Amino acid sequence: MRLPVVFILVTVVIDAMGIGLILPVMPDLIQSIEGAGVARAALWGGMLASIFAVMQFLFGPLLGALSDRWGRRPVLLVALAVMALDYVLMAVAHTMALLVIGRIIGGITAATQSTAGAYMADISKPEEKAANFGLIGAAFGVGFVLGPLIGGLLAEFGTRAPFYAAAVLAGLNFVFGYFVLPETVTDRIRRPFSWRRANPVGAFRHIGALPGVGRLLVVIFVYGVAFYVYPAVWAYFGTERFGWGPGMVGLSLGLFGIGIAVVQGFLVGPAIRRFGERGTVLLGLGVDIAAFVALGFVSNGWIALALTPLTAIGSIAGPALQGIMSRRAADNQQGELQGVLTSTHAVATIIGPLAMTQTFYAFTVPGAAIYLPGAPFLLAAGLTLICVAIVLATPRARAA
Repeated sequence: MRLPVVFILVTVVIDAMGIGLILPVMPDLIQSIEGAGVARAALWGGMLASIFAVMQFLFGPLLGALSDRWGRRPVLLVALAVMALDYVLMAVAHTMALLVIGRIIGGITAATQSTAGAYMADISKPEEKAANFGLIGAAFGVGFVLGPLIGGLLAEFGTRAPFYAAAVLAGLNFVFGYFVLPETVTDRIRRPFSWRRANPVGAFRHIGALPGVGRLLVVIFVYGVAFYVYPAVWAYFGTERFGWGPGMVGLSLGLFGIGIAVVQGFLVGPAIRRFGERGTVLLGLGVDIAAFVALGFVSNGWIALALTPLTAIGSIAGPALQGIMSRRAADNQQGELQGVLTSTHAVATIIGPLAMTQTFYAFTVPGAAIYLPGAPFLLAAGLTLICVAIVLATPRARAA
């Protein structure tokens, strides 16, 4: 495998690790700063995630447009450098205000995965794009495995240790990329920068006008809200439902990441060849619905752990959707498309954490009419069912 591709995959791994590293310690960190219980910590956790997503929504199209004009390399390297400094800021933060500032900066620099996707699209043949996006998903899964596991172990040294580790990883990857990453944006595909298309509204208007892409963006949005149930409430769900500590939360998230890595690394291509892109999307959504319903009612921690790797099968839907849309965009629109996808996911993650943590709070707060920690997963199942309906209602020629 060529070194630039290795760098792209390592970048996605580190991006995912940076998220997963801090997840196991967030409940304890917020409680230590706020002096509050798990339910209120979940509300703060959802708010921080939404702030991060707002920044992604506002700056995703801008960074995508900049990468179409000035290249993928500078956007990736600058994002990694600032990301490293941002983790240092969060490591020394002792007030919620600093954590909020850290999430603002982190959201602005979260171009690594979207720009990595544009880079992968640049070097892929049309028929290879979905499978190569699967490799990016697999890399994210590997990072999601390593992040929570390492984060859970580092938590033994204090709630700040994972942030320092994330800063070091981002800094080292910046150095690696500086020496091995060539530019893929040539004069043939370079697109002039335009503020009219660099803002979210303009970018959505241009990308949404591509044949068959508008409805798929709706699916990605609704599915993003549903799938965010895992990062939004899993740590709080495990703590409340099963009495898990940071170590067990990290282990369970690691199992989920292993499942994603295996599925997206090895099953996306065969699934698309067997079922087609539309069929692969429907298969993934169907598996997710079943998994969400099961987690909604599970009361045994070991059963939840056994279900965790299986739920990752649903992740085959994402690369299939991304492959469809990438093939419908022109070569000089790949960065713009990835920016729009980043913004779409961002809008979903603005709403997702708030919806899921508020649902968790409503069903776990002392005095709740119904005690059901798994209620957010049932909400996710309903949202995923809506996605299935949209895909089925979309003409086959437009969805695939």
